[in-house]
Amino acid sequence: MNNYRLTIQYDGTNYAGWQIQTDCETIQQTLSEGIKVITGKNVNLAASGRTDSGVHALGQVANFKTDSELDIYKFKYSLNSVLPKDISIINVEKVAEGFHARYDAKSRKYIYLFIKYKSPFYEPYAYRYFYNLDSEYLNRLSKCLIGEKDFTSFARKSLEPEDKNCIIYDVHWSERKDFMVFFIEANRFLHGMVRTIVGTLLNAQKNNFDEEYLKEVISAKNREAAAEAVPAKGLFLFKVKY
Repeated sequence: MNNYRLTIQYDGTNYAGWQIQTDCETIQQTLSEGIKVITGKNVNLAASGRTDSGVHALGQVANFKTDSELDIYKFKYSLNSVLPKDISIINVEKVAEGFHARYDAKSRKYIYLFIKYKSPFYEPYAYRYFYNLDSEYLNRLSKCLIGEKDFTSFARKSLEPEDKNCIIYDVHWSERKDFMVFFIEANRFLHGMVRTIVGTLLNAQKNNFDEEYLKEVISAKNREAAAEAVPAKGLFLFKVKY
């Protein structure tokens, strides 16, 4: 059985997330249908993780298996030609039969973009937050998240397995000329987790809360203890590490 790994970029604005759903257009469905057009076969397309509705990707990874031996260069060109303009295949490679995009991933990295001014070009993909962002304060507070913790307070209630422990390896804020960038890397993420973490950190700064606030939110293990999630449009799956 031949196993092919895809590196994918997509604008998630017009999609109900990655995973196939009834009566909703999704990234997985669109890609699977495109692969069928090229190969003539249905495939089981597995991704490194399921991005939520409206979330984008700069480096999503997925794989599928097929009996067919594909010319990867021709396949990449052909697949891109049938996909809509908001989904692009960046790379195709043949990998070991046992490779699985989700289970073999060591970590996932996300970024969240804030734009400092109104821009017709950036605004669809970044959050124009109306309060000043203090990167030094936010970085100090964010350190409380590093390590293995139960992130129940940051997850959607009905969509998660019982195990809500995640290991955050890195989390920081970085200021650019036009942007403020939030960066987070973990072994796994729960549904809605990144956007809720960002919203909770913003709430802490707005109210001048200290590290104890964040620790209390984590220990509560209750979504209602955390703040409102930030909009999906600023969130990107940046990179998957294997």
